[in-house]
Amino acid sequence: MTSKFIWGTGLAIWLLFTFWYTNTGGPLTAAEVEHYLQLMAETDGVEADVEQIRGFLEGDKGGQFIMVNIVDLNENPPTIGGVEPGASADDLMARYMEFMFPAMLRRACHPAFYGPAIGPVVDLVGLPGAHEWDQAVLMRYRSVRDMLEIVTNPEFAGRHDYKIAALDKTVAFPVSPLLYYSDLRFVLGLLLLTLCALINLLISGKRNNPKNLSGINI
Repeated sequence: MTSKFIWGTGLAIWLLFTFWYTNTGGPLTAAEVEHYLQLMAETDGVEADVEQIRGFLEGDKGGQFIMVNIVDLNENPPTIGGVEPGASADDLMARYMEFMFPAMLRRACHPAFYGPAIGPVVDLVGLPGAHEWDQAVLMRYRSVRDMLEIVTNPEFAGRHDYKIAALDKTVAFPVSPLLYYSDLRFVLGLLLLTLCALINLLISGKRNNPKNLSGINI
């Protein structure tokens, strides 16, 4: 019974997490596409060409995706309300992420990779002025719907101003993950499998070892 309880508990934890971490709402409907496009057109701080992303929304399959962000920070960002004069680009990005992190985590969205650049571009074709970048960030979104809920939040507009002020240039585009071994469902499954096996082995070992051998006569 103990073994069944250990493995059952591990399985229940994994299933609950997977249900939360996976989009169960399906792809965007045609009505949702028009609704979110209208909201984006009306939302200050969303500079993207609304019609340019229509194809992205209409092609939604309902699954997770990764937003690839390549960032070049502004070494001398402009003064903007809400932060002290002379605030650095990192300070401005921190103010932006004060909104983004909670909004993303509530929807099972999170950074999947972050790393600073360690050198200039070594291969560049057809993109003048893009030899220098500061960092790369991969953001995992549970679904397109979750991303749209975040960027059409009225609070996003004011916070997005901090991001714009912090950047000299940036490129961001969505990709569908094919080889994605850092998927938290996979990682959690491995951790729970290992933990349950160790606990079960420990308990079984204690049961099989005699506690008192002093009464044995040889």
